[in-house]
Amino acid sequence: MSTAEEQNGPVRRTLLRAAVAGGAVTAAAAATVTATAATPAQAAEAAGGRRFDSGSPRFALAVLPDTQYLFDADSADPAPLRETFRHLVADRSGANIAFMTHLGDVTEHGTEDEIRRAAQTFRTLHGKVPYSVLAGNHDIASSTDDQRGDSAYLREFGPRRYASMPTFKGASPDGYNSHHVVRAAGRDWLILALDWRISDKGLAWAQGVLDAHPTLPAVLTTHDLALPEGDGSARLSEHGQRLWDGLIRANDQIFLALGGHYWPPGRTVLTNDADNDVHIHITNYQDRYYGGAGMIRTYGFDLARQVIDVETFAPWFLSRDPGRRTALEAETVELTGPADRFSLSIDFDERFAGFAPVVPPKPRPASAVMPRGTLAYWRFDASGTAAVPDGGPVADGAVVRDLSGHGNDLTVARLHDSGSEALTWSPDHHPGQPAHASLRFDGGKDPDRGAVLRTGARAPLNSEKFQRGYTVETFVRLPEPFTGDHSWMGILSWEGRNGDAGKTTGWSPLEPTCSLNLSPERFLQFVVYPHRQDADPTSWSHAVPVGRWMHIAVVNDGHRTTLYVDGSKIARNPTQASTGIATLGKPFVLGATQFDEAFGQGFYGWIGDTRIVGRALRPRDFLTPFG
Repeated sequence: MSTAEEQNGPVRRTLLRAAVAGGAVTAAAAATVTATAATPAQAAEAAGGRRFDSGSPRFALAVLPDTQYLFDADSADPAPLRETFRHLVADRSGANIAFMTHLGDVTEHGTEDEIRRAAQTFRTLHGKVPYSVLAGNHDIASSTDDQRGDSAYLREFGPRRYASMPTFKGASPDGYNSHHVVRAAGRDWLILALDWRISDKGLAWAQGVLDAHPTLPAVLTTHDLALPEGDGSARLSEHGQRLWDGLIRANDQIFLALGGHYWPPGRTVLTNDADNDVHIHITNYQDRYYGGAGMIRTYGFDLARQVIDVETFAPWFLSRDPGRRTALEAETVELTGPADRFSLSIDFDERFAGFAPVVPPKPRPASAVMPRGTLAYWRFDASGTAAVPDGGPVADGAVVRDLSGHGNDLTVARLHDSGSEALTWSPDHHPGQPAHASLRFDGGKDPDRGAVLRTGARAPLNSEKFQRGYTVETFVRLPEPFTGDHSWMGILSWEGRNGDAGKTTGWSPLEPTCSLNLSPERFLQFVVYPHRQDADPTSWSHAVPVGRWMHIAVVNDGHRTTLYVDGSKIARNPTQASTGIATLGKPFVLGATQFDEAFGQGFYGWIGDTRIVGRALRPRDFLTPFG
């Protein structure tokens, strides 16, 4: 950081959790390298032998800002940084840390002694967690641009340092700019490490890297990017504006840009030429106690929750006995203010759609999703039912064929005085669903209304006892907003009264022998009266979401029943013994649940592919595989 500018700006650090991909390339070939997915062996190598899950939807990027006061002539103390690196290595598996990037000003004066001492300290990390380093103005004798030629910094932190890292994809011809490709959350991510005051040649090189990796989301790191406004916000610095105008704004891939140099930390969001957000962050803690003490910031990417969670802490202080920390150590061990700990909400698929649109999987034929023991399989595309216009009503009497070939066809009937809108066809579907179609049920109360699909009077499914176990799967989506009175909706069931099957211990002898329902609080309820036991073991889920598809599976192994939502086992599964289903020879139903052999309201929402298998399946064998 320059003396005149040191008082003005926030810098942010980021810990991005990502997996690594590809092999190293030479600097000369850097601009033309294309990213390739890492093999398991490459991923293991990039992890330095430590476990890193490149397929997990959660990963982290670690960002380390200005460490210059830790390498300041004869007052140098590398201990805090060594502890930071030890922490990253030790926590790589637990935090799923993909990569670490330094934001420049590694040293105070850029002398050979300071640079050599810093380079030795980085050996703690080298070969264990992949990383990038870029030059700050304190690291180099000439700060005009990246065409400065040889330097102590370049000899220690030039391309040769990264050549053995599988993430490294090359450097600019001058050696001061580099880029890495990391694999995380099942996709590749580009990390650009740009020098202090990058030249026009450097910008052309960076553009070439982006052009060579046109589908990769990119994180840009540099030293001088933004100035703090003093209230936790930030604005582009003079050089940051040059980067924005010359590189960032026209390249939609760059969604996050990180810089140091100034303090205190701050952030802003700018809109690029594609009308998308670009998050601009400053991270710098050299003004804090002990020159920042090697403090890091972690950017925890969570693609399941669609957020990036940001945290800032000092591993050196964290490693100490809390009872023996000094007052300043305790004050600095973790920063929890709004500029240092926050979350960014990002719909990653939507944000990246302009350069890397998600290609939906093609429909899978019924023959591909009927494992051994399949008793019934219904889908609502042309293979299962007659074609209906988008949004058009599905008429009473329409038949949905059982594609398993066992004759369990479903026939449509409306409940009560419901109109045509009670059941319509929809192209909407779960992204992992084999068929790209569903039925939209418009059930409700006041008055009761809805529609059902029922098996015929002689369908074999009506009397199936399932004594060797079963798996019942379906796809469901609840409307958003979820308004109106939709209490105790039935999703699927068998008709009849459990009392007629001789059951005496349940909630009521008038409820059916098996049903999957939704409570007013949006809790799934699966209740079954087993064929063998006089009991009603009941599974309860959490409050399920609205506005998005979910996969529901009920699995019984002949002894106990487990309910899964999106491949995850719920907590409230009964341990009570449960063998078979006490079916009574009455129809199986989609879209409602009876009470005392009468339907009230029907289901409100979408139902997709539904399959029943006469044995317990593992999540990896579900209609959309999990695990």
